[in-house]
Amino acid sequence: MNILPWKIIHLDLATPLPSLQPESDYDGYYLVFWWRNLPLGRYVLPKAQLPLPHTALYSLALQQIAPGIRLRLGDDWETLINDPSGLQHLEKLLTPPDTLPTVSVILCTRDRPEALKTCLRSLQNLSTPPHEIIVVDNAPRTTATQELVAQMPEIKYVCEPKPGLSIARNTGIEHSSGEIIAFTDDDVTVHPDWSLRLAQSFLDPNVFAVTGVVIPSELETEAQVIFEIGQGGLSGEYRPLVFDRDFFETNQAKSVPVWQIGAGANMAFRRNIFDKIGYFDKRLGAGASGCSEDSELWYRILANGLSCHREPTAVVYHCHRQYRENLERQMYQYMRGHISALFLQFLKYKHWGNLRRAIFLSLHYLGLFGGRILRGEELKHQTMIPEFLGYLAGFGVAIKYLLTPSNS
Repeated sequence: MNILPWKIIHLDLATPLPSLQPESDYDGYYLVFWWRNLPLGRYVLPKAQLPLPHTALYSLALQQIAPGIRLRLGDDWETLINDPSGLQHLEKLLTPPDTLPTVSVILCTRDRPEALKTCLRSLQNLSTPPHEIIVVDNAPRTTATQELVAQMPEIKYVCEPKPGLSIARNTGIEHSSGEIIAFTDDDVTVHPDWSLRLAQSFLDPNVFAVTGVVIPSELETEAQVIFEIGQGGLSGEYRPLVFDRDFFETNQAKSVPVWQIGAGANMAFRRNIFDKIGYFDKRLGAGASGCSEDSELWYRILANGLSCHREPTAVVYHCHRQYRENLERQMYQYMRGHISALFLQFLKYKHWGNLRRAIFLSLHYLGLFGGRILRGEELKHQTMIPEFLGYLAGFGVAIKYLLTPSNS
């Protein structure tokens, strides 16, 4: 089966919408709906649903943005948006407050100067400049990153010789001084209002962690389409969400789905949370178990009775893995790190839901494999095999690191 690219179209509902026609070079359109600088929703529109007149597109947009609009405008949201100008009530969300907490942006990287340069340029164009931008050069094999940052005197360079994303992030925290510490990755560009929206979210003193939306920057290759269209990508929901004690206790018996909170490419923390619960666990993350250092930290926040928020107005654009082998390696690392984190969470808190999920996933994969084989479906365009191998490897990592005291 030949997988064609998908075209990403950003549609501003403050302006007239176009009619959409099919294009032979694309399997469909990945639509992102905005009101000026506020992302409101998305929709994956396959070619089979085209053409789509502008009136139908507007109706589709209203359906997709309804959950977020309801939370933004209250119970009378339907009355407000029935008027073509009703979405103008969202304008109040565009006005920043007079006072905001200071933000330190930490970007950890390793030997990817070209991608890093693009990311740093976007950070330099933020509408609300952060207190500081810190690049942590993690176990570099060349001086390319240092030389690049040297051309940007307003950006702070820190070299961390020990490999590991958690180690690099912890080093960034130690060298930062902002009230809020925001993290992004070198394979993203940030929306101009990114730091503003993150800082604004922390005006509520009960918020200790915030995540935002991660929009794909392109869907041009098979691997990118599989990850975003086939597996849901990193974007998550386009409505504000609260993950608190109730969320934690409701899900604790079957494993708290902290991975739903967001992605490490777009997250921020109140500085004092690291004094309360510790830093990133060095046994997790790229260069160690593979990933899940972010979700494990969110787990600790919730386990301590504190809350995390999802703020979809904080936007970054992520360049997904372009090649199939890189995607398969990523999915292997995702599952390897996930299983490791489940065991670490169990060791620390004795919450049995973590082990329940680890065991349940074996049945999940057996069902997937068995079902596809019985239906005669090939696995060529799936990442189930590397995921399952990562699942198995996660048990080996868990045994190794559960016996090692945490230095996080």
